[in-house]
Amino acid sequence: MSSAPDREALPIPDYDHLPVTGLAHRIRSLEAEQVDSLIAYERAHADRLPVLQVLEVRLQELADGATPSGGDAAGLAPSQAPAPQGGGKVTPETEGPVQNPPSQGVPTNPAQPRR
Repeated sequence: MSSAPDREALPIPDYDHLPVTGLAHRIRSLEAEQVDSLIAYERAHADRLPVLQVLEVRLQELADGATPSGGDAAGLAPSQAPAPQGGGKVTPETEGPVQNPPSQGVPTNPAQPRR
């Protein structure tokens, strides 16, 4: 293992803010040395077991002959979908029915037990 690199030297610029679920996709394009540097950085800083497991599995895949994908780990799309723009407008045709719950103590309310 190599010594822990500085945050600025990591192959994934937003590594510290990347959720574990997006990590496996972002490291597909990295070489073994780059994954190794992420492992060293992770062990020296947060030491998160799920993150280390993802990194170590990928390192083993590379050792077993897997080749990095042609993508760019730094330039991939965000791992979270963007918020929807705008939304549907509520119109009289699309709004739900008016719901006014009965007040307490109404004798005609069948759900209310009588004494």
